[in-house]
Amino acid sequence: MREFALENYFARWQPAARHQLAASDSETVGLTELLELADPEDRRRWETLRLSYADPRGAVWLRETIARGYETVDAGSVRCFAGAQEGIFTAMHALLDGGDHAIVVVPNYQSAETIPADICAVTGIALDPARGWSLDIDALAAAVRPNTRLISINFPNNPTGKILERDRFDRLVEFCRRRGIWLFSDEVYRLIERDSALRLPAAVDVYERGISLGGVSKPYGLPGLRLGWIACRSPEAMRRIERVRTYLSICNAGPSEVLAQIALKAGDRLLDRNRRIAIHNLDLLAQFLVVHGEFLDWHLPDGGVVGYPRYRHAEGVEAMCDRLIREYGIMLLPASVYRSELLPTPTDRFRIGFGRSDFAAGLAAMAAGLHRLQAAG
Repeated sequence: MREFALENYFARWQPAARHQLAASDSETVGLTELLELADPEDRRRWETLRLSYADPRGAVWLRETIARGYETVDAGSVRCFAGAQEGIFTAMHALLDGGDHAIVVVPNYQSAETIPADICAVTGIALDPARGWSLDIDALAAAVRPNTRLISINFPNNPTGKILERDRFDRLVEFCRRRGIWLFSDEVYRLIERDSALRLPAAVDVYERGISLGGVSKPYGLPGLRLGWIACRSPEAMRRIERVRTYLSICNAGPSEVLAQIALKAGDRLLDRNRRIAIHNLDLLAQFLVVHGEFLDWHLPDGGVVGYPRYRHAEGVEAMCDRLIREYGIMLLPASVYRSELLPTPTDRFRIGFGRSDFAAGLAAMAAGLHRLQAAG
């Protein structure tokens, strides 16, 4: 397996980070606070929980709750995983074989590229920074081969925050339908859009071969539960996914399933809070980028809690990120973390996360570090 650049970067520098500006999740909640949101039924589930093996598909009551977040599926069309990462691994190994071809958008979370690339031929299609990180559907269609079996997208995108325009999304769905291609849609940032009018429908709701990946880590701020899911209307695909899953975590942790159930039922409250935090922090970040516009610019993210600004100073983005973490304890993710093996990617970008409540303090520390750089000439 290839080295996972993002996770290795976190492992190396996380202990030194006094200001975590690379985080990709929303503000989290404590266990006591989350349990206070439980209704009587789920409180009883928590208090009487036995720590045995759970249903490999995910508890039926949890899958029913997840299914209510979609328009076309029921519990039978949902499978739960130990985090969205396991969902990506499982789906790619279930749906792709050595003779297949897949297409992925770039930049993206690394495993969206490297996992299928370990199975079959993969082509990358670049999101265009000159056009607000949009996706050229014609270029994607031109990359399709007779053996193309799956197209993988991620909107809101990690790291750019881009949400594909609805007309382009509809064109993509219709193209996949005509060719019978699976559309794997990483939607882990869905529901935390800057403007709800930008929200795309779930792929599973608009396409019979659409596969929607979700989880509680990003919008709900609960990555510690390690609870993700796939929604898919194809029984055959689900059987293949289940077959692969048996070689991995087998089932989820019972406590995580109950806590995820509580969070999803109280989802409006958690989402409203996290949207408010993100919008406030996004305003702060936008002002920060204007102040430092001499060498910083970006495309305003449409959704999620991460953005991908450009750093135009002569020192370069890799040196800047290294200096900030070493000298000031400020952690950002440099462009090298998002390098693709499929095609060239921008080398002057860095990921910054604005989903947490302590963001302002980190941004102030970053401003001080950049000010010293400017003062030094």
